Amino acid sequence: MVIAVLGGITLSFNAAFGERAKADDVVKVEEAKVVSEQKDDLAVATFGGGCFWCTEAVFQELNGVEKVTSGYMGGHMKNPTYKAVCNGTTGHAEVVQITYDPSKVSFEKLLEVFFATHDPTTLNRQGNDVGTQYRSAIFFHSDDQRDIATKIKNKLNESKAYRDPIVTEIVEAREYYIAEDYHQDYFALNGRQPYCRAVIKPKMNKFRRVFKEDLKKEQ
Repeated sequence: MVIAVLGGITLSFNAAFGERAKADDVVKVEEAKVVSEQKDDLAVATFGGGCFWCTEAVFQELNGVEKVTSGYMGGHMKNPTYKAVCNGTTGHAEVVQITYDPSKVSFEKLLEVFFATHDPTTLNRQGNDVGTQYRSAIFFHSDDQRDIATKIKNKLNESKAYRDPIVTEIVEAREYYIAEDYHQDYFALNGRQPYCRAVIKPKMNKFRRVFKEDLKKEQ
């Protein structure tokens, strides 16, 4: 396991999630000198981490997260459909858009979960899901989010926390297209579906063990 500390926040990278991190490594990362979001208001984060069914399920259980929707961002086609995105012709990534309360969960914590629950070193691929729509991406909504994400990514690369370089793109958020209704709450509604049982459920079990202190109380 690789553990990185960023301003008191611990980033845990467990090989069980599929990341190829070097074992027994501890990385000390300088505290980010950026301003956090206003705690009185809800904030939005948008991540691409492979199949949005998996990413949505993870963030829905994190304390401080108010809402998670699956959708598409980063491409050139207006009003893309799932079929078009899967064909790789739209330029869009499968993403989740997270509405969260910064007084309960920080953007750094969201990034901790993001990096720990997918492989940020594989270009346009997560496991058996291959294509630009599965690329690792952070779509920032503010200069603060950009600075925090860039600092964490750079420090992790400099420390060689992974055997391979992190290829996560950090780009400004663009127009967000919410995915079709049947993609929303997919794992919660389709837990017995073969993909859910084979791919999402094992990931969720590991996530719940690693982040048990950060889960919503009802979990």
